[in-house]
Amino acid sequence: MIEMPDMLAAGPEIALAVIGMVLMMIGVFAPEKKALSIVSGLTIASLIVTLAFVIWLADGRVVAFSGLFLTDAFAVYMKILVLLGSIFVLFMSENYVQREGMDRFEFPILVIYATVGMMMMISANDLISLYVGLELQSLSLYVIAAFQRDRVRSSEAGLKYFVLGALSSGLLLYGCSLIYGFAGTTNFDALAGLFAGQGLEASPGLIVGMVFLTAGLAFKISAVPFHMWTPDVYEGAPTAVTAFFAVAPKIAAIALFLRVMLEPFGGLIDEWRQIIVLISIASMVLGAFAAIAQNNIKRLMAYSSIGHVGYALIGLASGSEAGLRGVLIYMAIYLVMNVGAFACILCMRVNGRMVENIDDLAGSAKSHPMMALAILIFMFSLAGIPPMAGFFGKFFIFTAAIEAELYTLAIIGVVASVVGAYYYLRIVKIVFFDDLTERFDKPIGRSLSTVMTLSGVVTILFFLWPAPILDSAAVAAAALFPG
Repeated sequence: MIEMPDMLAAGPEIALAVIGMVLMMIGVFAPEKKALSIVSGLTIASLIVTLAFVIWLADGRVVAFSGLFLTDAFAVYMKILVLLGSIFVLFMSENYVQREGMDRFEFPILVIYATVGMMMMISANDLISLYVGLELQSLSLYVIAAFQRDRVRSSEAGLKYFVLGALSSGLLLYGCSLIYGFAGTTNFDALAGLFAGQGLEASPGLIVGMVFLTAGLAFKISAVPFHMWTPDVYEGAPTAVTAFFAVAPKIAAIALFLRVMLEPFGGLIDEWRQIIVLISIASMVLGAFAAIAQNNIKRLMAYSSIGHVGYALIGLASGSEAGLRGVLIYMAIYLVMNVGAFACILCMRVNGRMVENIDDLAGSAKSHPMMALAILIFMFSLAGIPPMAGFFGKFFIFTAAIEAELYTLAIIGVVASVVGAYYYLRIVKIVFFDDLTERFDKPIGRSLSTVMTLSGVVTILFFLWPAPILDSAAVAAAALFPG
């Protein structure tokens, strides 16, 4: 029999999974024309209640289900970001889903189950629970990537994501089996005990297992050289789905990567640091240079996300509490910037149809001045220009790298950031200085304007009151460095 403390520790995940099943029945029996709006509203309300539940349970480190599941300050922090990402994307995409012929109640339910999988990933304390959470998230994402079944691009995006995702899952599972074979356990606490202090040295077989595990996780965060799916899936998937991919799953995968590297394998940092440094440099460089030639704004955001993953991995490569704190701050700011940027992309409609070319933004400052201001704020922040929030995210990451004496990595990061500023500023130039060609449809919509305003205000005024995020990130980082 499962004890109540176990059930309570995983209460948010269990409650959200049950709510998903209830909403599925409501969607089936609700009137067809109203099913989506009813289920979407209840889904957003459920995610908000789950967010409150997660915050309420934030009380120290609790290990449950025989060591398979844990909740601590780090898990709470990352779950809050994931839930906020899911809430914002559902809130701003309801009109898009109806306009684009995706008005089926299964969409918000798939988002719920993807979110449950992400929360399980974040709280995984064993290679087995890690894999279960990862697959629950991935299976939901494969479906919503191909949600516009009557459009070739969406079906192609879903198929590419599924095939390459299955390959990465195989790599990850093979790595897990090697680690179990050479270490004799899949539990994170037991693995950490093996390699802590003067413990067991890692065998070559275990190192190979770690390489395969790292490859599988690198695919999920779209780090180079496992990024190949990202531009095609971002471009082909419906824009609302692309917005979801860019925030919540990315944050959950980064959280999983951080926990796996720093908890069970924290004592083997010298073995895995060189791998992280390599993929960090490759991601930053590719993200900076490949995006320059892009004309499709969704592909550009795909390469931008690859570059940002590279910056986040700098903090992991430092292997310190300061580095982890920097990553946590960076991911909170990344969430706000990307939600705002995709709210602007969802406004790109001409005569009722979505447009995606960067040139379609030409002169939009004349017809949509508030949207243009929002684009300027988010592009400056993504480029890391002060005093926008994005500057402070990179500042904490690079500071941690310098403290860890990773000077070359920090210098490459700064140079890549300067190169990346070109394509962000190019968008600002097109919006404000090019001649107006086609006017975007009006009105923008209350949900999109609300998200743009909130994220824009947070991005531009972050420097006035950064304490809530900085303090929360410090507490969360300390959870993985209890010593």
